[in-house]
Amino acid sequence: MKHGFRVKPYKHDRLKFVVRGKVAGKWLRRYFVTKGEAATYAQQQNTLLLNEGRNGVEFPPWLRLSAQRAYETLLPWGKTIEDALQFYVSHLEKSKNSAPLVAALDELIKVRSEAGVSDRYCYDLKLRLGRFVADFPGKTTSDISTADIDSWLAGLGVAPGTRNTYRRDLRTLFSFSMTRGYCATNPVARSQRAKDVGSPIGILTPDQLDRLLNNAAPQVVPYIAIGAFAGLRAAEIERLDWRDVDLADGHINISAKSSKTATRRLVDILPTLSLWLAPYAKVTGPLVPPNLRSFLLEARANAKIENWPPNALRHSYASYHLAHFNDAAKLALQLGHTHTRIIFQHYRQVVKAAEAERYWRIEPVDSGSKIVRFANR
Repeated sequence: MKHGFRVKPYKHDRLKFVVRGKVAGKWLRRYFVTKGEAATYAQQQNTLLLNEGRNGVEFPPWLRLSAQRAYETLLPWGKTIEDALQFYVSHLEKSKNSAPLVAALDELIKVRSEAGVSDRYCYDLKLRLGRFVADFPGKTTSDISTADIDSWLAGLGVAPGTRNTYRRDLRTLFSFSMTRGYCATNPVARSQRAKDVGSPIGILTPDQLDRLLNNAAPQVVPYIAIGAFAGLRAAEIERLDWRDVDLADGHINISAKSSKTATRRLVDILPTLSLWLAPYAKVTGPLVPPNLRSFLLEARANAKIENWPPNALRHSYASYHLAHFNDAAKLALQLGHTHTRIIFQHYRQVVKAAEAERYWRIEPVDSGSKIVRFANR
């Protein structure tokens, strides 16, 4: 080959050989440590030149030069021009089929709602994911990278558990987008999960619960009592109808639609709870008043409870139930958990047995008005 690539010695401390050749009228050089590497490269280039010569009529010089540069750039990575072409075409296809983030979120909420999930779940999902969508205006599902996810989660400035909740919802969004063909991979899958060591749960003392029930308006007493003596989640109580409360049979029926885990369960109405619910029980009708929050705030203020722990009623129920009845498996079923690990992790030894006994002896007394008697026995 008259103008092919040739190996020649080169004076350098490390690079001992140079491969030199002309392509499209321009000299190209590349340097090597060993003669074997240089010879292999020269052979590859001469083969490429031979192939280009056969197609020279069809391809102009500038295109052959671009191909040469692309070849040299990809060579150290062990990739070919065909690999690069397939990758880029795949990228273009993904971008073509992608959807704006806001459209993907709206579609996800619509599909979830039609599948029968609760309005509360859809509201929370849209609230958290809406924050993400708002921070990436004009972006599509295929535009988002794992680095984007990690950076956004780190910038939330929230507790590890809350950050992981956002991450879970983002993973849901992009998994859904994958099923719709809006993105090829889920960028959340490799994002960093926050290390959540957890923090001690907060509960009410027997005296605080006594004051709370004693100072609560009648409309909200069933809500507080069920939370404190049956441990239902706040959202589960809010969805209850009085027909779900069977005082005669001694159970509260949590339907699959009302349950966070989408699984039906029966929760025991213990004697203490039965005493509190009996004066307010109805055959049917909503158990919770429309202005629940204002009633709760008023009751807390009247009871002089300044610091209200998260999930105070449910956590109090679980802690005092475990200490008093000493049955983790039973408690897990009542709470709607599938195993006892979380029971021991959060509730073991939170309260003493004596305090638990006092808790389960908080009883109402009928004296013409709603009064709570708490006896220090």
